[in-house]
Amino acid sequence: MTSPLQQKIKITGPSVVTANRTWDGVVIWRTNAKDWSTDLADAAIVRTADAARALLGESVADDLGAVGAYIAPVEVDESGAIKPGNLREQIRVDGVTIELPAHA
Repeated sequence: MTSPLQQKIKITGPSVVTANRTWDGVVIWRTNAKDWSTDLADAAIVRTADAARALLGESVADDLGAVGAYIAPVEVDESGAIKPGNLREQIRVDGVTIELPAHA
């Protein structure tokens, strides 16, 4: 398997780096403060392949706090609000797409 840093990175719009927190699996996003947040609004936004590669590189290096880091597309509206850029990321933000059975 190819390392995320060795893959060709193609950016077609605003993007973020996302991963899962190691101790509980919660979805997290890399911030400008070189930390992680559970709030997509805190994510560092990159717009070029070089910036994405740099952000991904520092994120992958933090393998104690996060696993499975990758670049994900986002949309930024006129007010600056960040929204998931595809269905996969929408599901990661919102959770399951079906109603779960009641726990008896």
